[in-house]
Amino acid sequence: MESTALETGRYVEILDREGRALASAAERAGTGAKVPTCPDWQVRDLLRHTGTVHRWAASYVREGHTERRPFGDPPELDGPELVAWYREEHRRLVDTLAAAAPDVACWAFLPAPSPLEFWARRQAHETAVHRFDAEAALGGTPGRVEGDFATDGIDELLRGFQARSRSRVRTDEPRALRVRTTDTDAVWTVRLSPEPPVTTRDASGGADCELSGRAEELYLALWNRLPVPSVTGDRALAALWRERSAV
Repeated sequence: MESTALETGRYVEILDREGRALASAAERAGTGAKVPTCPDWQVRDLLRHTGTVHRWAASYVREGHTERRPFGDPPELDGPELVAWYREEHRRLVDTLAAAAPDVACWAFLPAPSPLEFWARRQAHETAVHRFDAEAALGGTPGRVEGDFATDGIDELLRGFQARSRSRVRTDEPRALRVRTTDTDAVWTVRLSPEPPVTTRDASGGADCELSGRAEELYLALWNRLPVPSVTGDRALAALWRERSAV
């Protein structure tokens, strides 16, 4: 099975950069600003959520927990103190991942060559998407997502998250959804049924609907941050994704 995974060190570098950009955008927007890409959130909710996830993720790698643990409560902080807290949790996560032994043993919830690579990859993508949210709250044009990293994120979402038993992207009858990047030459076929989706990294067989666009656009669209650039075929499948793909 072809892999799009990047090197662990690259994920950590991206996590570092994206978290610092998230904090900067949040600071400039203010913690009371609305987050248009997450309509129920203000920037304070975004910081509390992402910082709590960083703390949770770092604890597995640092302490070697081999079973799932609760997230813990977010802080009651707000304003500059909340931004400072987020920066501390982000820094602690980056430093934990950078210092960890490659063979560290701990819990992970998606398949990966190692738990360390899983956590570095997952937190890099978690942070990149929420950086986009923070910059959307600030206004203007959010920063770019590199094509190979966006392609990797699509792969993680399709073959990782949506392969889990909790996926709600299901159809009564078998259908096929194609996802194709126009700039990185990546293609996936998502086979839908009453069971969790089964995704392969190929263009085998027919497809009832195809979603296509630059990797960056598709990455953010599949995480429901932007409209899908191009939809051909049965548009009801594109609507189904938007309605049921939240993780």
